[in-house]
Amino acid sequence: MKVKTIFCCTSCGHKQIRWSGQCPLCSTWNTMQEELEATGKQETRRQIAPKQTKPVKLTEITAKNTPRLMTQMKEFDRLVGGGIVPGALTLIGGDPGIGKSTISLQLAHALAKQGALVLYISGEESLEQIALRAKRLNVESENLLFLNEIEVSEIVKHVELLKPQILIIDSIQIVYKSELPSAPGSVTQVREATCTFMQLAKSNDLATFLIGHVTKSGEIAGPKVLEHLVDSVLYFEGDKQDNLRLLRVIKNRFGPTDEIAIFQMLSSGLHEIANPSQIFLEERSRSSIGSVVIPTMEGTRPILIEVQSLVTDSFFAQPSRRATGLDSNRLALLLAVLEKKAKLHLHKCDIFVSVTGGIRIQEPAADLGVLMAISSSFCNRNFDPSTLVIGEVGLGGEIRAVSRIESRIKEGIQMGFSRAIIPKSNMKNASLKEFANKIQITSHEWVDQAIQELL
Repeated sequence: MKVKTIFCCTSCGHKQIRWSGQCPLCSTWNTMQEELEATGKQETRRQIAPKQTKPVKLTEITAKNTPRLMTQMKEFDRLVGGGIVPGALTLIGGDPGIGKSTISLQLAHALAKQGALVLYISGEESLEQIALRAKRLNVESENLLFLNEIEVSEIVKHVELLKPQILIIDSIQIVYKSELPSAPGSVTQVREATCTFMQLAKSNDLATFLIGHVTKSGEIAGPKVLEHLVDSVLYFEGDKQDNLRLLRVIKNRFGPTDEIAIFQMLSSGLHEIANPSQIFLEERSRSSIGSVVIPTMEGTRPILIEVQSLVTDSFFAQPSRRATGLDSNRLALLLAVLEKKAKLHLHKCDIFVSVTGGIRIQEPAADLGVLMAISSSFCNRNFDPSTLVIGEVGLGGEIRAVSRIESRIKEGIQMGFSRAIIPKSNMKNASLKEFANKIQITSHEWVDQAIQELL
């Protein structure tokens, strides 16, 4: 067996013998990584518990309801679609120190307390380090086993011997297959190790969690195929200087995507937050200029968040436009609509927009609220603190309908808001009549009308 040097794309896995700045297959830049590849006769990939297979007609397949493993962490169970599916392969990613190992240890403890045998593989920390963290988190169970190992074949042997119900790998970038010449963390090693754990999970109904590192750009390290191999991708978001952590579902084969669960990082571990709207609004000043509350949807859950804006005169030829928690391109589009349709002269002003709480708005239903916050700061007038603002804004200045309007308004009523500004086209929804005695609903069709009435 010979070994040669190749260059492999960390995004798509394309291989070539020379380095290039751009991958010729997926057209991404600076993703070609040097690796070693064995040529000649190699061992075939070991199959784990091979089974005889044959084609089956669709009419012969009987769908059955697979019982899920409940972690007793209500927010996490809701996030993954109602519990952990046996045989599911889940990838947990996030920045260093944000809480990936902490939540994995808490999940292991919650499942072990219910009688499930959990095997925790630690390749980055010693058993003594894990014991210190477990003591801090009050984790103690006879069904929770720890193993310090990074060689994939040895891990497989222990799994086949112990027959656990839950397997946690910390982390997928540190484990390796000895028959491959590449270093741990390389594209080939990550891909092949994940394929082995996928076979192991599916053939033994073993719920497996893989902890993954992230790159400098914030993406999960390794080839993009890593995210395609797993059943679910959970991603931690949040500022390490703050104690709030957002766990977002990027992919889920057993439930909805774009769901989020919010946790608070304390010395005793991650604690669930059942009412995130209250957390995001608890420090809100009701007399603040340029502040508007927007009900945004994160998956199936409505969350009330505060959008703040600051508009000041610019002393430079090129005014500054900065956004935190909001797409900068979307902000530039909304500013153009506001100046053209509402006749607000913003071309000589520095404009800053921020979404409080560290959450990021990705849906257009927040457009009208962002424009109201900017208009409030520009005109130096308070916005009614008991009013919600909902609506997508088009390039013509029209206010377009949004989805799930009932859920948004219902969340506002529960948080004590007395008025809601919604698109006029959403008034056709007959279900809004049930809120008539609980909240005042006002509708508008054009941006300039809404700004003139409210400010």
